[in-house]
Amino acid sequence: MRLCVFSVFALLCACAPKAPPRWAEGGAELAIPQARWDRPDDDPIEIHPDGKVMEGGSLKFVLDRVGRVTDNDYEPFAVLQPDGHLAGTDGHPLGYVGLSNASPPDSEHAWLAVQPDGAVIYFDPDGERSTGGAWRGCAGAGQRACALVTQIYAMRNYMRRRQGGVTFGVGIGVGL
Repeated sequence: MRLCVFSVFALLCACAPKAPPRWAEGGAELAIPQARWDRPDDDPIEIHPDGKVMEGGSLKFVLDRVGRVTDNDYEPFAVLQPDGHLAGTDGHPLGYVGLSNASPPDSEHAWLAVQPDGAVIYFDPDGERSTGGAWRGCAGAGQRACALVTQIYAMRNYMRRRQGGVTFGVGIGVGL
């Protein structure tokens, strides 16, 4: 019986995703602002100074001051590496986040930017630009945290397109 219980426990542990690289020590330093992203046709996103990221009043994920991101159950999800790469569980690449822009995992070209005035601009592969609402409270040192949150939401949409509706991000372990 003990062997059976141990075997089941070992299998469950083997299936659990590994924490992102640098989880223990953290990655890039972040200034976490009190900020709000008003998005067209979507609920607003709010960043609280304690790192909680809320969508329409519901906790979606949590940031900390050393670039770690946990899901809404406080399980490891991603770490913003010191070089700007965003690494997910099992080392899965989640793109790059600069001080005010971000790119998808398969490109070095920015696909979004958070302007100094808070405007969110998306860059399509064909060169077209579109707006994605605006952040308030992201000026200065907090701009990178806002770019990180914007990247996480952009990755959710990116993965939905690539996987035919399967969600990606933070909220149910891997779904926003």
